[in-house]
Amino acid sequence: MPEPSTEAALPYEGPIVAIPVYAGVSELELGLMVGVCRLCGGAECVRTVHRSRISVVTAGGLVTTPHVLYAALPEPAALLLPGGPGAAKAARDPLLRGFLKGHAALPTGISGSGTLLAGEAGILKGKVVGGPAELTDTLWSYDPADVQSGQRVQDGLLLTVPGGLPALEAALYVAGAVWGQEAARSAAQRLGA
Repeated sequence: MPEPSTEAALPYEGPIVAIPVYAGVSELELGLMVGVCRLCGGAECVRTVHRSRISVVTAGGLVTTPHVLYAALPEPAALLLPGGPGAAKAARDPLLRGFLKGHAALPTGISGSGTLLAGEAGILKGKVVGGPAELTDTLWSYDPADVQSGQRVQDGLLLTVPGGLPALEAALYVAGAVWGQEAARSAAQRLGA
C-alpha cells in the first residue's frame, strides 16, 4: 500500500482577479463574474476583497464572506466591480477608494452601479463610460469624457456595462485580458452566451 502524501497542495501562483464586495452587492453580477473567472483560471484565480473578513449580506439576502482583506491581496492582474443597491454607500469607503486608485491601470470590468465605486475613486475622469441609464446624471459628476447611458463601452482597459446580465460581458472582457480570448470564448460557450 502506498504511503499517503505528506506534501501540502502547492499554493496558487497564477493571475488573480480581484472583486470588491460590500453589503448590498448584486449576487447575480458577483456570481457571473466569479463563475467566468473560475471557468477560465480555476477555483483559486479569483479573490473577493473587503476591508475585513466579516461576512456581508448581498442585495438578495445571501451571505458571503470575502476571501481576503485589501492589504493581504496578492497583486491582482485585473479587477471586476459588480453593482448593487449598496454601491453608493460602499463607494464612500476610503479603503476601497484607495484600493481602486492604486490599481486603476489594470484591465477593469464594471457593471451597473459598480460605476459609482470607480467614479468615487477617480477612475472615470476623462473616460467614455456606459452604465445604467438611471445613473447618467451621477456619472457626469465624475468628469468623464462622455456618458453613453445603457451601453457597453470600452475605453482603454476600462469596460463599463449596464447592470444585471451584462455583467457577463464585463467578466468575459477581463477573462480575455487575463487568460486570452480563446479562454474567454470557451467560457462563453460553456455558459451558453
